[in-house]
Amino acid sequence: MPVTVHNPDRYMSDLRQVLAQGRKRIGMLLGAGAPASIKLNLETGRLDESGTVLIPAITELTSLVLDELADENNALASVRADLPPGSNIEHVLSRVRSLSNLIGTHQIHGVNADGFRGLAERICSSIGRFAEVSLPDEHNAFTELAAWIGGTERAHPVEIFTPNYDLLIEAALERAEIPFFDGFTGSHEPFFDPASIARNDLPSRWARVWKLHGSIGWRQSSGSIVRAGGREATSLIYPDHLKYDQIQKLPFTALFDRLRAFLLHPDTLLVSCGFSYADAHISAIIDECLSANPSSSVFAFQFGELESAAEACRIASKRTNMSVYARDSAQINSIKAPWRAGELPARDWASIRASYWSEDDGGKSFLLGDFVHFCRFISLIHAEQELRNEPFDEEGAS
Repeated sequence: MPVTVHNPDRYMSDLRQVLAQGRKRIGMLLGAGAPASIKLNLETGRLDESGTVLIPAITELTSLVLDELADENNALASVRADLPPGSNIEHVLSRVRSLSNLIGTHQIHGVNADGFRGLAERICSSIGRFAEVSLPDEHNAFTELAAWIGGTERAHPVEIFTPNYDLLIEAALERAEIPFFDGFTGSHEPFFDPASIARNDLPSRWARVWKLHGSIGWRQSSGSIVRAGGREATSLIYPDHLKYDQIQKLPFTALFDRLRAFLLHPDTLLVSCGFSYADAHISAIIDECLSANPSSSVFAFQFGELESAAEACRIASKRTNMSVYARDSAQINSIKAPWRAGELPARDWASIRASYWSEDDGGKSFLLGDFVHFCRFISLIHAEQELRNEPFDEEGAS
């Protein structure tokens, strides 16, 4: 019986064509792994592969926030002790907010409702301090992503969906002078405008940036959500760990509806990178829409091995229009199989293969689950076209 394998050259050749043409409706879903893939030397402030991550992923962020607040309130440790093992700072914040809404003047862990509200604000402020980093001055993954967005005349806008709170993608688009819409309008104190999100009728050269869980710099003002222009983070909300009815209000209902509307369009592609699919609400919408719209598809690039991508594989096992690409193997058309590169499919393909495939030190691994490698891969598409001064039409592409 023949052994089933997946050839990375075949799938990346197809993806290069789609990303280069500018005709397909394309979205990007960027998770916490995106900024965590960028590392800096803290002394020089320059990019350094052996340096410190730009923004820590959720496990490290949990430790940093809990350590920062450990001396302020003993209730924090007690709340975390009541949660299941492995709970992160988002679960802690959800429990703290739930207690603040329920107990009134009664006390739990020696704290009443007002005390838990204050604790929730301090948690959000601590998270905000870690998320308010600036985009590095050097050319980096986010600027490469922005260059790819602005490098092609498009029939449809590129839509960026992210649960992250940082302002890195916004800064990269502004640095490249690429106009974008994020749901806010105005200049003095831009206000959230759900009608414009629903209509989505701005020119296609305007990128879209949808912050599904909110953002630093957002706040409430006279009953409205405004973008204040600062970097405070006292009103962050984590819909993944709250009751579903708590996200059925602005701005979150409009943002989640935008993700749903995007996936229900015919012939759409959503590419995720740095996203684990552990977010229950986002994953549920993706699952639901892939079932309802077989012409849409999702490519999920995962940082680790396929075994660690259980949530993504759970959806892909039911939906053949979702593919999971991990370091050691992939799940494509619901079939899990290891990678095996074959003969080079075209002349000069060796340099192209090096952007997504590594055989260093005798090992073989697929690279695009790393956001830095992914952005380099897409940025090279147009660079190679311009160098050759020819349209994208790789000889032998499948």
